[in-house]
Amino acid sequence: MGNAFQDQLLKAGLVDKNQANRAKNEKHKKMKQQRSNNQTVVDEAKQLAEKAIHDKAENDRALNRQRDEKAQLKAVIAQIKQLINVNKVSKGNGDDLVYNFEDNKNIKRIYVTQDTHDNIALGKLAIVKFDGQYEIVPGPVADKIKQRDEKYIILRNDPSQQAEEVDDFYSDYEIPDDLMW
Repeated sequence: MGNAFQDQLLKAGLVDKNQANRAKNEKHKKMKQQRSNNQTVVDEAKQLAEKAIHDKAENDRALNRQRDEKAQLKAVIAQIKQLINVNKVSKGNGDDLVYNFEDNKNIKRIYVTQDTHDNIALGKLAIVKFDGQYEIVPGPVADKIKQRDEKYIILRNDPSQQAEEVDDFYSDYEIPDDLMW
């Protein structure tokens, strides 16, 4: 078979007779050396091909990992957007109270009703930011958003801390036993 290939190369004029004979002799010497020494002759081309296949597979794994991370991040952002859009509380209009809060060392304000203002202060509601817009969501929804990505939560007061402060305020006063209504 190798002989037929050499004949084709000779006929096409790609190699001359001397080159064909040299290649045949080198191949013969390698085979003879391999048989006599009982050692395998290292095939550099085969090693390079295996290394290239290994490198390509590793590169493909890295690209797949990056693609999966991007898809996962996209899914998390979609979940956060849906949580905000479905559960947002109406803020109010310009006639309502102003609620001031800090966002990246800047003081921002939103207009809210008195009830919403109190619930934000008590930690029942939270302020979130998505696509440059501030929205108000219930506390449990803010906790779900925080599990996915904390950077969307702008303000979330701790409700347990607020309840303790209210209870502790009256603890210093005695209630008289003879109090009549």
